[in-house]
Amino acid sequence: MRVVSLVPSATETLLALGVTPIACTRFCEQPALATVGGTKDPDVARIIELSPDLVVVNDEENRREDADVLVAAGLALHSMSPRTVETVADAVAALGAAVGVPIPAARLPPSSGPAGRVLTFIWRRPWMTMRADTYGASLLARLGWTDVVGATADRYPALDLDAAAALDPDLVVLPSEPYPFGRRHVPEVARAFPRSRVVPVDGRDLFWWGIRTPAAAARLAVALADDGTAPH
Repeated sequence: MRVVSLVPSATETLLALGVTPIACTRFCEQPALATVGGTKDPDVARIIELSPDLVVVNDEENRREDADVLVAAGLALHSMSPRTVETVADAVAALGAAVGVPIPAARLPPSSGPAGRVLTFIWRRPWMTMRADTYGASLLARLGWTDVVGATADRYPALDLDAAAALDPDLVVLPSEPYPFGRRHVPEVARAFPRSRVVPVDGRDLFWWGIRTPAAAARLAVALADDGTAPH
């Protein structure tokens, strides 16, 4: 089956299922595969030219107007947009059905007891975080961390550091994507959150859902554990 994937998580999952997309985005981190632009700016004309049997999209990473052009060109789209850890298994099963591949029984990462209150930054300049009903927040909740942002009008609200610090989290998470946070950013954030632990993590483990979810949860649990060596 000829599949184009415009979703990094789906590309990784398809490959794990034995389905090699004929093209993906440059953010999918698959140098052996042809690329058709980015998630927000795909080369729609090139995708149509490839004449795939299926194009995999996501309602947060891809634009509706691009999807509409692909549908108008007669291409079949499969949208997968899990919002919680608990819905990942069904999303992967639906993808497998769409490409004709049986899916083994899914394993959910085990739930953990209460670990504390967490704030996750996803962007800098402006500082942006995520509200509680996102996949990343759901994964952290599975590990016992309660998101301090709660319900907001925006799924990914902007907050200045003072307003964010007033939420008084026990832990501040700095994922390596979509903004490339790393250890060099820890001192700046730690100054604004003197009572919080500040921990950089692999953004793929936090935000890429799919076949990696169980192992990603295990890696995050280790990364976020306060063993006395994590940066403060």
